[in-house]
Amino acid sequence: MGYDVIGDIHGHAGALKTLLGKLGYRERAGVWRHPERKALFIGDFIDRGPDQIETIRLVRGMVDAGAALAVMGNHEFNALAYHTADLQHPGEFLRAHSEKNRRQHQAFLEATEGKRAERQSILDWFASLPLWLELPGLRAVHACWHPRHMAYLAPLLQPGARLSPALIEAASRRGSVEYAAIEAILKGPEVQLPAGIEFRLGDDLRREARTRWWDAGAITLRESAIVDRASEPNLPETMVPADLRFGYRGDRPVFIGHYWMRGAPRLLAADVACVDYSAGRGEPLVAYRWSGERHLDEANFVAAR
Repeated sequence: MGYDVIGDIHGHAGALKTLLGKLGYRERAGVWRHPERKALFIGDFIDRGPDQIETIRLVRGMVDAGAALAVMGNHEFNALAYHTADLQHPGEFLRAHSEKNRRQHQAFLEATEGKRAERQSILDWFASLPLWLELPGLRAVHACWHPRHMAYLAPLLQPGARLSPALIEAASRRGSVEYAAIEAILKGPEVQLPAGIEFRLGDDLRREARTRWWDAGAITLRESAIVDRASEPNLPETMVPADLRFGYRGDRPVFIGHYWMRGAPRLLAADVACVDYSAGRGEPLVAYRWSGERHLDEANFVAAR
């Protein structure tokens, strides 16, 4: 079975349809299908873009029909926490309804306003998505294949690496082991930047940076921290903690999204590929066309707007 691993869509259904068409999928009986292959969606279906509900209907229809697989992204987890009441603090939610969180979630909130039943159906579907997939020949996770955190979560998960309501609650409690595990898997490890260094990522001003966890050789802050180009020269050559540079060692390639890459798609390592090339900001939506190869090939990336 060949898989077309598709990056973060963020509500851009038009780009998704264009990409699926370019990959040879055709819509039949309301479902986009390929005669020989399946799509594999890497998460982050919602927020930012203009086609929130259409994107979910398209992706969910493919998954339900067996034409695709999908994993959960951090935006799906955030949506679940945002809409789940915090029973320990009556009147509050597991994800605070702060100005920052509302702004990040605004496109989905507006698209589902007045559609309570459909919103709940979408949230129920989000909750059914696995945190990761380990298939014959490849692995898929939204942000980070983190063996230690995955081993901790495994006995707590429902069959198929799915979250339970209790685990969603525990993973929403800052400071818990579950919180750290979900943060690492769905958002990737992050490192605190030195005082005075900050950069903008999307709408947020950040003082922590995602790390190139897949590169065990990136041992200094300058080598490992993912910041904007203007901030890179300001990063010192101090060592990053060893648990942030564990690399990827597996018997099959792994596919991730999440990292807002730019430019021509390229491999992160011989067996690590990111398919998030900032479609949420109007850049191309990217897929990797995997056909069983053990070592990945940049020629297999496909992009469309």
